[in-house]
Amino acid sequence: MAKRISFVVPVFRNSGSLEPTHNRIKDLFLRLGYEGEIVFVNDGSDDNSQKELEALHQKDSNVKVISFSRNFGQVAAITAGFRAATGDCALLMSADLQDPIEKAEEMIRTWESGGEIAICFRSEREDGFFARITSAFFYRLIKVALPKMPEGGFDFLLLDRKVLVEYNKLDERNRFFQGDILWLGFNVTFIPYSRQKRTIGKSQWSFSKKLKYFIDGLLNTSYIPIRLMSVFGLVTALTGFLYALLIVYERTIQKVPFSGWAPIMILILIIGGIIMLMLGIIGEYLWRSYDESRKRPLYIIDKKLGDF
Repeated sequence: MAKRISFVVPVFRNSGSLEPTHNRIKDLFLRLGYEGEIVFVNDGSDDNSQKELEALHQKDSNVKVISFSRNFGQVAAITAGFRAATGDCALLMSADLQDPIEKAEEMIRTWESGGEIAICFRSEREDGFFARITSAFFYRLIKVALPKMPEGGFDFLLLDRKVLVEYNKLDERNRFFQGDILWLGFNVTFIPYSRQKRTIGKSQWSFSKKLKYFIDGLLNTSYIPIRLMSVFGLVTALTGFLYALLIVYERTIQKVPFSGWAPIMILILIIGGIIMLMLGIIGEYLWRSYDESRKRPLYIIDKKLGDF
């Protein structure tokens, strides 16, 4: 029996690029001789995306559509797509035409050779200066906790069915998708590529979403923030103790009267800021614990099209 490939494509305000994405994938199936399905997950788009997806489903029975009741985020859309995928492998691809289909073919060839996870990472990207700088800063921090993380990050990848089953067992909120994939282990093949410039529509990856993902990545991948708090607290306490000894020495031995309103205020402001920062980090951990305890679903499906 011929192996089957599932393409998972998250959709959020991708009107205009869905049909070209579908055509690229169908051409790849024909070229490689594979049977396949395309699972589009509409993450609460408020443009014409849903109508375009319904038209694609009417035209192609191998197109499946999952529509959320509202926007739940990219990770929720990816998770829903992976859970619905029925192929011997699942390939995650964006709907903005920035991922070259040739690299999808290379990942499939890697999988045919026994690879379990194939990851295309962004060695170059035709994005704006600010996007490149913030991305480089973020992934260099994440590499401290996840040494295998490529500096450009990734969201264009292939998972073997065995890996997909294990990924689908994960049931968490506020997730860091890339960290989850690397945490699974298995055999990983990294393939560099240049992320192409977007020609249709504009990115919905806003600064607030990037900031949340940055926090999720930092807190979910390791205990480093808590450990840094402990180390920083210890250093601050030792510095304060040494400074107190210096004041006592100057006052009792050198007979120098202690004076200076400015140094006191500086110390109060610095220590107060450090305490507030630490409380904020603890608050982030507490919120995540509370969010997990509520056991709310990661997403809510409004409509399905296709054979699920």
